[in-house]
Amino acid sequence: MLISVAGMSGTGFCGAVQHGGGEGGALSQWWNGKYVTGDWFGVRGDLSDRGIEFKGKWEGVYCGVVDSQRGARGFFDQELAFDAKVDVEKLTGSDAARGWSAFGGGRWRDSRASANPNSFVEGNPIFNPARFQSGVQWRLTHFGLGYVSPEMFGVKEFLSCKGGWLQPQKDFLVQPLSLLFTNLVICSSKGLSYNMPWSSSLSTWGGSLQVKPMESAYIKGGLYMACPQIASSGNHGLAFAGYAQDPSLNGLLTMVEAGWTPSLGASRLPGKYAVGGYYHGVKAVSFDAEETASGVYGFYFQADQMLYREPAAIKEGGSGCGKSFKAPVGGAANCDQGLSMFNLLTFAPPETNLMTFYFQSGLVYKGLIPGRDSDQAMCAIAYGNYSSDRIDVLQKCGVSNQANFTALIEAGYRIELNHWAFVQPYVQYLIHPNGTDTVANATVLGFMAGLAF
Repeated sequence: MLISVAGMSGTGFCGAVQHGGGEGGALSQWWNGKYVTGDWFGVRGDLSDRGIEFKGKWEGVYCGVVDSQRGARGFFDQELAFDAKVDVEKLTGSDAARGWSAFGGGRWRDSRASANPNSFVEGNPIFNPARFQSGVQWRLTHFGLGYVSPEMFGVKEFLSCKGGWLQPQKDFLVQPLSLLFTNLVICSSKGLSYNMPWSSSLSTWGGSLQVKPMESAYIKGGLYMACPQIASSGNHGLAFAGYAQDPSLNGLLTMVEAGWTPSLGASRLPGKYAVGGYYHGVKAVSFDAEETASGVYGFYFQADQMLYREPAAIKEGGSGCGKSFKAPVGGAANCDQGLSMFNLLTFAPPETNLMTFYFQSGLVYKGLIPGRDSDQAMCAIAYGNYSSDRIDVLQKCGVSNQANFTALIEAGYRIELNHWAFVQPYVQYLIHPNGTDTVANATVLGFMAGLAF
């Protein structure tokens, strides 16, 4: 069946896609599938049956700097990312391999000057309006082995562990809702990367172990190689020997976290409450240059919670979520529409850490507009406070204007076009981008878009 663009009045493109090629036709299956590249003529499904899965995504962020220290200009940042995972039991057919998996992945990020809006905003790099401005160009991000135990002591996934070339950020301080935002500090840096190389660009040798003494609680720890410049763009994620120029400067990064993941109330509202800490064992010198520490450390507190779940209501053609505020009609815990929040606090001593206090707090509503059940409306604030010891040293040196805080407000709306495409208009407002009033506040308007391969 040929589709005439000129003859689509009344139904529009989506209507044509739904009916193109007849009910269940190839075009309809593609549009309603999981990936823009489809099922690879059945190959993807066959590989999945054998335990082999490939995934990829492209995301781009347009940053329209409307007002900043250097004026107005547009920037476009983007990322390509690829992941592969192998279920060893499915691949080998051996029960002895149950719970074991192998994984790996890499990415590319735009390194052009036209991709970095911070060249106009002139702010703290961890508050960059473009989320992909770290570890640019091609990068090997991770590979290794993982294991998840079967049910033990009445608890599913009682024990899980992984080892290899890992991204610690994937296992600690995980806030899925924060990944919806476009500013680097909310989705990735989280105030820590001004003190240590904490970002998605931190890839290093190590391992992690998690134990769940009960379904709604866990404790986990991680031990990784730490070294200077390990997250820099220049090593492309290939710093397997650590700091090769002087291996004696290599150290250890230790991470610990304990959490509670309850389901509250009759609607079983999911939440996550966690406390954690880190020690980055690379030599650090105090701001007054009088003391040398063997590393830096800090703590964090996380509180994420779904606040309201839309009532499940009988809808035409079946059951699901509804905007009706009448009493729920069963299955309320299966509806993922509603309001959720995420919150984070981090603390670090002022002697050797540039950012001693940081917090972020956000709200996300899924399905706010009737008929747009998968869309997400969002807003968040972030605030970072700079070291008082550094301020004192700068004052003694005669520097009259010291960095004391940077703040950010971001709001956006993610429009899910289908399972594999979205577009997300947003606005950011940065206050004291570099920590002082010597650099003007900045306003950024733009959009983010993404495709799943």
